Amino acid sequence: MIANQNSDVSKFTTDEGWWESVLADEERYSSAFPPKPVKPPKPPEKAREEQPANPGWGQAKRLYRQDEIIAMKVVGFNRGGLLVEGNDLQGFVPFSHLVDVEEISDKRQRDRVLGAYVGRTLQLKVIECAPEDGRVVFSERAALAGAGQRSRLFSLLQAGNKVSGEVTNITDFGVFVDLGGVEGLIHISELSWGRVAHPRQIVSLGQKLAVQVLDISPERCRVALSLKRLEPNPWEDAETRFAVGQVVPAEITAIMSYGAFARLENGIEGLVHASEMPLDPGVTSRDILNIGQKVQVRILHVDASSQRLGLSMKVDA
Repeated sequence: MIANQNSDVSKFTTDEGWWESVLADEERYSSAFPPKPVKPPKPPEKAREEQPANPGWGQAKRLYRQDEIIAMKVVGFNRGGLLVEGNDLQGFVPFSHLVDVEEISDKRQRDRVLGAYVGRTLQLKVIECAPEDGRVVFSERAALAGAGQRSRLFSLLQAGNKVSGEVTNITDFGVFVDLGGVEGLIHISELSWGRVAHPRQIVSLGQKLAVQVLDISPERCRVALSLKRLEPNPWEDAETRFAVGQVVPAEITAIMSYGAFARLENGIEGLVHASEMPLDPGVTSRDILNIGQKVQVRILHVDASSQRLGLSMKVDA
């Protein structure tokens, strides 16, 4: 479902290089596995310069352009995902684009799961074809929607749209949402106006979500999404609602060696540094605080532009 939003689309544009930093961990593996070279018969001297350097690239581009599904055999794996080949092609399937797996942090367990794929044949779509980078990336998730669906969706999607979808995968860096044939990514920073330790705090697998389209890259099959931007930004008027010296109730959300984070309201969290806690010698923040504990805090400073709030538990100071 796609709906237009009457808002300034320009403010939804992601920073240059944003997506590259998000998927760097997975993409570093794909560049080492380009399409399989095929040695055709030696052409006549005149025609030699017209022959493609790698026939596999032409097929990969066609599969991507026509949004077709292809069967590929899994021949290996690394920490980032699976290595596949077939029909004179080789490529890479990122872990997050497999259908029957979730994010696994334990390396040994991840290796066991990926190793079990070796020898299997998967139905895949090309979601990125970058000859200049030596990379062809496939997706099992994208193939679920059937051939041709991606092109139709990309013709409808625009930055600023409100769309709906289903959570298909949750990783440390964000959440993948199936929009009906194209998967978009909600980066962890776009899940909430407040601090998020892990995306599982906000969403669950299979959950239906309404999200905002931030940025679209049809040529690389990428859609950046936001959950938080459908709600007002609580920081916009934080400096008028919270005054320095004001004492307010808060809830402890995280405890660190250097202090603790406390939430004043949804989306508004601040740091209580250990030096601003009434601690006896040898006592730490972990000794006196618990997650979810209600406390009184005094506001030290408010920086709405940086979304930072300094707090003190020395309310009588």
